[in-house]
Amino acid sequence: APAMLITLCYLYLWARWGPRSAALVRSTVRRLHRSRCSFTFCSLQPRPGERVCLRIGGRVFCTGEAQFLDDLNRWSGLFISPFIHPERLLPAEHIAFVTESISAQTENLQRGPDSSSKEIVKWSDFCSPLAYKPGEPFKLIAEASVDNFSSLGIAFLEDRLQMENGMVPHRIVSVHLEESALKELAREAPSVKEKSSDMDAVTPAGKSGLGGAEEEKKEQEETGAGEHHHLHLSSCHECLQLENSTIESVKFASAENIPELPDDCSSRTQEEEEDQCLQKGLKRINLAGKPPNILIYLGSEPAKGRFEQVKSVLRECIDAESYALYQLHQEQVLRDPWADNSLLLLIATEEPIPEAIHRHFMKFLSRGGKILGFASSFTFGGVQIKHKNELRKVVHELVVSRQDSTEVKLNLLVSGCVFEEGMKGDGSRVRVLSRLSNADKDTVIVHLAHGSSGGEAILSQAHLELDSNSMEVQTEEDFNLLKMSNSKRYEVLREILTCLGLSCELSEIPELTPIYLLSPDEEIHLAFLKWLEGNVDAEGLRASSKVSLKFVSSRESKVEVAPSLVPVITEMGSFSSEHFSLQTYQQHLQTKKLGKILLFTEVTTTTMNLLDG
Repeated sequence: APAMLITLCYLYLWARWGPRSAALVRSTVRRLHRSRCSFTFCSLQPRPGERVCLRIGGRVFCTGEAQFLDDLNRWSGLFISPFIHPERLLPAEHIAFVTESISAQTENLQRGPDSSSKEIVKWSDFCSPLAYKPGEPFKLIAEASVDNFSSLGIAFLEDRLQMENGMVPHRIVSVHLEESALKELAREAPSVKEKSSDMDAVTPAGKSGLGGAEEEKKEQEETGAGEHHHLHLSSCHECLQLENSTIESVKFASAENIPELPDDCSSRTQEEEEDQCLQKGLKRINLAGKPPNILIYLGSEPAKGRFEQVKSVLRECIDAESYALYQLHQEQVLRDPWADNSLLLLIATEEPIPEAIHRHFMKFLSRGGKILGFASSFTFGGVQIKHKNELRKVVHELVVSRQDSTEVKLNLLVSGCVFEEGMKGDGSRVRVLSRLSNADKDTVIVHLAHGSSGGEAILSQAHLELDSNSMEVQTEEDFNLLKMSNSKRYEVLREILTCLGLSCELSEIPELTPIYLLSPDEEIHLAFLKWLEGNVDAEGLRASSKVSLKFVSSRESKVEVAPSLVPVITEMGSFSSEHFSLQTYQQHLQTKKLGKILLFTEVTTTTMNLLDG
């Protein structure tokens, strides 16, 4: 009966909407997304059980029985976006879906959609990625609002959908995700690292869009790996258990000497060690308890160049290893639960702030959020903005009051607006941080505290983000004034960010270390070394397009570690590490062959390129 009812709905919709494909797709998804059915957009023939609603050229829109995805063990979780709350990963009006994409070469396609005649739709602009699964096809799980999901499907049908990772989408299918699987994915997502907002981060590693399965098979045959049993990890339960056992062994072997915050801080006996532990931890877990995401709001402007400009200045000031920077689009302010997942909101637009969005910003402050304004119209409490045309886009000297009660003078480009205290108030506390060096002593930077949860804002009508190379600079005199003040500008900006609770201590980049070839089984270790003799050149080099491995017997070998050339030490006797115990690893390893050969290094640029090719 339910299938009959759904079929009748299709007939009704088609009769009503006729050839208006976009309207048909949107209406169908809106009406049926709460029912037990799935939506599929594909460039191939529909699969058994899928009913075709619409066909455009070689692409089809189908519906079918609901598809459930409750096991995400074989998927890699992405850094959880600030727009996704772990407790509300999929709101009622959102749809989870899997996008399958293949390389252009696989499809004999040398380019994506024809951007000269069609309006391109970028996949990542309409959804939030949750996880990915490498291979061919390359798969991405994402979530989107009902209408955004429809927009992606329409763009796919009209050959206007573009993936940022250089792949070509060939199938989009909605799925039902179990809440337990989503929470597990949120827990296991990568920890605090600066992630790019585009989808380059999930490009199939080292494949440059080429299919990986055939290359891997060929490599196994060339190296003799075909003599061993192949692992079918995606379908073989036994192999999956073996792989999990190996991963658990690594966890056991690594856990003993890697401090976890905040628990391990309490076990320290010396006061200095406690302080050091806390200082490191506060970079990752701030006092407000919010994830270390920084959002940049630019109003209705798409302005990617503006986003990159502001992002670049911030990264010069903060510890980039401790924070992730995203653009907060206007439509996301009202739609997504970003406020609970962000530490700082930076507003860098002169556009008027719509009332509904202003309310959300104030709610963010009342929950302990921090706001930084760069020449924006945003204000609240007892502070109002006054326009002064004679100051618009003018380089002017200002005096900034520092936290140690000293003052610093510098020249900055000002917006043409100043702050003045009005009559209305909402309990916000106002402190003037900077005034212009003019007759009126106009206020251009203020600090406002709000609420009882630590919410605060620093608003500036001086362009702290712009330097002498800005397009706004009109004269050579202004250019020189800004250039002379550049170091002071960064000094002031760092102090402001520190006042808002961010860490501006730049992390030291550790030196790269060599790789050790290890094995808990000496016999397997010797067998591997023998195999290796026939698979490196006369100098012990295993060349690759990205990172070449130079196999050496001991650490005494004079081979420097470089991003493109890494020595691999094959003698195990010289190995020692504070962070990894081979003996503990061996005790917990429960496999016969899997996990018996290890490559271990303390510091590397990326593990993704080490075994490329």
